[in-house]
Amino acid sequence: MLSEQSAATVRATLPAVGAAIGEITERFYARLFASHPVLLRDLFNRGNQASGAQKQALAGSITAFATHLLEHPDTRPDAMLGRIAHKHASLGVAPEQYQVVHEHLFGAIAEVLGETVTPEVAAAWTEVYWLMANALVAIEKRLYEESGTRDRRPWEVVERVEETADVVTFRLRPADGGPVRDVRAGQYVSVQVVLADGARQIRQYSLSGGPSESVRQFSVKRVTGGAAAPDGEVSNHLHAHVRVGDVLELSEPYGDLVLDADAGTPLLLASAGIGVTPMIAMLADLAAAGHQGAVTVVHGDRSPTDHALRADHETYAGKLADASVHFFYERDAEQGTRTGLVDLAGITVPAGTRAYLCGPLPFMRAVRAQLVERGVAPADIHYEVFGPDLWLAQG
Repeated sequence: MLSEQSAATVRATLPAVGAAIGEITERFYARLFASHPVLLRDLFNRGNQASGAQKQALAGSITAFATHLLEHPDTRPDAMLGRIAHKHASLGVAPEQYQVVHEHLFGAIAEVLGETVTPEVAAAWTEVYWLMANALVAIEKRLYEESGTRDRRPWEVVERVEETADVVTFRLRPADGGPVRDVRAGQYVSVQVVLADGARQIRQYSLSGGPSESVRQFSVKRVTGGAAAPDGEVSNHLHAHVRVGDVLELSEPYGDLVLDADAGTPLLLASAGIGVTPMIAMLADLAAAGHQGAVTVVHGDRSPTDHALRADHETYAGKLADASVHFFYERDAEQGTRTGLVDLAGITVPAGTRAYLCGPLPFMRAVRAQLVERGVAPADIHYEVFGPDLWLAQG
C-alpha cells in the first residue's frame, strides 16, 4: 500500500514523529479551531478537547496506522478504520473536510519538526495521510449509502425514566411520523442538543432497548468532571432540561460493536457502569431470537443502586435458554452477587466463546487479558469505547 520510497522515509522518521505527536496534535487543533471555530462549537466534543482525550486518540490512530503500514504492508488495519469511520459517519463528516484536516495537520507538523520536514519527508507522510483518509472516506460513503442519509432527524421524547440517581433513559419516536430503520444490537446514535451558549454539541449514546419498529431508546449517565475534565455538557443538559414532548436531533444508528453470532455460539457479555447499555440491547436481541448457545453475563458497578437497567439485565438474561449472570459490586453486594471488581476466576468460559466488552478502559483491558489467558481467541474479543478510543493511544 505504501510506496517503497515512502516506506523507507516513514520508517526512518517514525520515532521523531511519534515522539512529537502529542505536540503536533496540540498545534493541529489550535490551528484548526482558529481557522474554523464552528467546528469546535458544533462538531467536536468540547469536553474531550478540554481534557486532551481527543488529542491522545488522534495521536494514537496516526502512529498506529503508520506502524501497521510498515509492519503489514499488504494489509490495512480495517478494524481501527471501521471504528473511526462509524464515529465519523454518526457525526456527518464530509469528504471535503479531510482536505481541511490535511492542511492544518501538516502545517502543525512543519511547525513542530521544522527543518527536518524535508520535501521527501512531507511527501512520505502525505502518502500515509491520504491512504488513511481515502480509506475512511470510502467506508463512510458506504455507511451513508446503507443508512440512506448523512443528516440527523428530529425525534420526539415520548418517555423519560430515571434509572438511578445518575442515569436517565429516553424513549423517542420520529417527529415526522416516518419509518424507523432497523438497528443492530450494540449500535449507537449521535444526539445533538443546543446548549445555552448556542453551541450545537453532539454526543454518541448506545441504544439500550430491545428490538422496536417505532422507538429509539438510549440511556445517559450524568458526567461529573474533576481535575482532568469538566462536567459533561450534553449529559448534564439532557438530565436537567429534556422532558417528554421535547425534540432531539438523532443520527441513524452506527457502530461496529454489533452482535454477530450463530444460534449456538457461546457468548460472554461483560460490562461495567454505563457500559451496560449496548449489552442490554444485545440480550434483548438474543432473547427475541431464541438464542440457544450459552450466554455468560458479567457486570461490575459501584453498588446495586448504581446499576442502571438492572431489571432489564436480569429479565432478558432470564429469557435465554442457557444463561449465567454474575454481578460484581464495589460495595453493598447482595446475596447472589459478588463484592469487588469483576474477576472471571470461577466463571466458566466455554470453548469457542465470542466476547463483547464495554466499560472503562482499565476494566476492558483486565477482562480481555483474563479471556486470552482462558483461551479465547483475540479476534473473538470485541469492545466499545465511549468517547475517544484511547486503547491505541495508551499502547
